[in-house]
Parts: sequence; structure tokens; C-alpha cells
Amino acid sequence: MDALMSRLDTFVTNPDFAPVLSLVKGVRNGVVYGSKVRFPHALVMIFLFRSGTFREKVKLVLKATRQHARNLATFAFIYKSSMIVLRNLNMAQAGKEGRYDSFIAGLLGGYVVFGRNRGSVSKQIVIYVFARVMLSLAQLAIEPRANPLSSVIPQETRTNISNNAYPAFAALSWAFVMYLFRWYPDTLISSLRSSMVYIYSDSDHWDSFRNFLIHNK
Repeated sequence: MDALMSRLDTFVTNPDFAPVLSLVKGVRNGVVYGSKVRFPHALVMIFLFRSGTFREKVKLVLKATRQHARNLATFAFIYKSSMIVLRNLNMAQAGKEGRYDSFIAGLLGGYVVFGRNRGSVSKQIVIYVFARVMLSLAQLAIEPRANPLSSVIPQETRTNISNNAYPAFAALSWAFVMYLFRWYPDTLISSLRSSMVYIYSDSDHWDSFRNFLIHNK
């Protein structure tokens, strides 16, 4: 057994195999992370807010977990393999990563994995990423030397924008989601809509103490 482990250690630490092995580990980490993140979330949301038998709910939890894990694993494979190809296609510096390689690889992976899959799990991942991107871009917009206009923003103004950007983002996000829930609920993804129905709509209705505090309905 020790001899086998020694050979495996030698194999996986060989720099000649590093690009291919990075694909394998990327897929592995995508599966593990996707499962760890989605399983407890799906378990809580489905058992609390979905109707159906215990068996049906378990199937939904496993399906959501499998989809999340598969999406992240597939994206990792496409992204990392694209980065390898782009590095080898670099005419200026062969084998070196180009400035926009990550953008191109992310564009390809995003389209193949998430752009063509309109399921609720994929939408949740994209929406999460989109929100983070917007916050990062807002921060970059006022960073010195990040763009031609940022250098003309006074430091005091930059500080005020930085301090108030997130509160404004949070307030507007909730303002829009509550407006959409009130007047256009069908436009929201089902998991968000069901949780909001439970908190904001069901709390307007009861006909006894039992379904006022003990049970929702």
C-alpha cells in the first residue's frame, strides 16, 4: 500500500501532468462544493415550503443537489480547459495567460452551463454571481487608476460613495423585489416567491389561535 501511495504521489506531483490533473481536481471540487452548499439549502427550503410526500421531497432535494454539483463541476471543466487552450494559443507569449483569457473562458462556460439551462437552480447561481459582480464593479468604478474617470473623483467623494454604495444597493434591491412580489409575483423564481408568500402573504390570514401562532395554515 505504501508503494502504491508513493507512486500516486509521484504521478500527481509531476508538473508535466499538472494541466490535466487541474481539470480533474476542478471537477472534483465543483462536485463537492456544489453538494455541500445546495444540500442543506434544498433540504430546508423543500421540507419547509414544498408540499408532497416525504419521498417526493427527498427526491427534490437530491435532484437540486445533483444539478448544482453538476453545474459547478461542468463549468470548472470548461473554464479550466479553455484557459489551457487560450494559454497555448497566445501568440505574443506562448504558454502565458492573456489579460482577457479568464473573461473569454468564463463567457464560454457561462453560456454552455448556465445560459442554456433555465432551471431554478441555475438561475439562483447566476443571480448570486450577478449581485456580487455588480458590487465589485461599483467598487472598481471609484478605485484610483481603475478607469479614466476614477482619477478625477476627490478622495472625500470616493469615501462617501464607498460608504453608501452597499446601503443604497441593499435598499434598492429590496424595494424592487417587494414591488415585483406585490404586483408581478410570477416574474420571481419559485423558491423566492414561495418564501415571500409564507412571510408576507400568509401572515395576513388566520381564523384561530392555532393557525395564528402554532401553524401557518
